[in-house]
Amino acid sequence: MQEFILDNYQLIKAFHIISVIAWMAGLLYLPRLFVYHTKVKVGSEMSETFKIMERRLLRIIMNPAMIFAWIFGCLMLWGNSELLKQPWIHAKLTAIIILTIFHHMLAIWFKRFARDENKTSEKTFRIANEVPSFLMVIIVVLAILKPF
Repeated sequence: MQEFILDNYQLIKAFHIISVIAWMAGLLYLPRLFVYHTKVKVGSEMSETFKIMERRLLRIIMNPAMIFAWIFGCLMLWGNSELLKQPWIHAKLTAIIILTIFHHMLAIWFKRFARDENKTSEKTFRIANEVPSFLMVIIVVLAILKPF
């Protein structure tokens, strides 16, 4: 298996990057949808439209993209296990785990909106909207610069 991974490492890396881009798009957009969703009346036509948009974004784009990003990332680590000896990769993996936890928090908020039980403020969603950007900067800087 490791030979297969090494022979196809660049292809796996490309699919990893594509998956991460799709995942990040969702992580950046879903909290923004929540900001707008908090401003509409529960049960209104617009609220129901937001529910559809949020569900499709989470289930059709974000969840599969996150899963594939993890799969391709783990394959790259398996193919190049020497990376695990470098401290920067541990910091990067920590940031990715936090990003994954954030993804699951968005899923919890989505379910609350779907049940018309949201009690989270617009301000909280505005702040949450910055989390993926912050983590993305950390992850990319670590992956490119390998500072330690």
